[in-house]
Amino acid sequence: MSFDNLDTLYRQVIMDHYKNPRNRGGLDDDSITINMNNPTCGDRIELHLQIEDGKVKDAKFEGEGCSISMSSASMMTQAIKGKDMDDALQMSHIFSQMMLGEDVEEVDFDLGDIEALQGVSKFPARIKCATLAWKAMEKAVAEDKENEDE
Repeated sequence: MSFDNLDTLYRQVIMDHYKNPRNRGGLDDDSITINMNNPTCGDRIELHLQIEDGKVKDAKFEGEGCSISMSSASMMTQAIKGKDMDDALQMSHIFSQMMLGEDVEEVDFDLGDIEALQGVSKFPARIKCATLAWKAMEKAVAEDKENEDE
């Protein structure tokens, strides 16, 4: 597949997640809710994570923003559902590497649609849009670990 065809495919995947977001909505009271925003462009996300026995049992989001931030939230919630928290954090680390244009380390799991966002690394102003949901997830996992320690 040529680079142009791959670029077109990636754009289609991003727009599909933007127009038909997966896991949009809220969760009940026993979930962790994190609100974050990107003041430079106005993206806003409310991430809901339900963590049980060290696994992401469910993940949903609400919010508004550009196609990059909303499709990234959709892809992330889809990718981390059912994963151990450590794997979800590893995915976030890999995603950060991808956004910085670094070589991505080998992983034992499929990144799925997330790979469609790798082209964002060429547009530094859009990286914060793509990473907003991931930063919210990292914060939620840290909050869950704090609650366990209490």
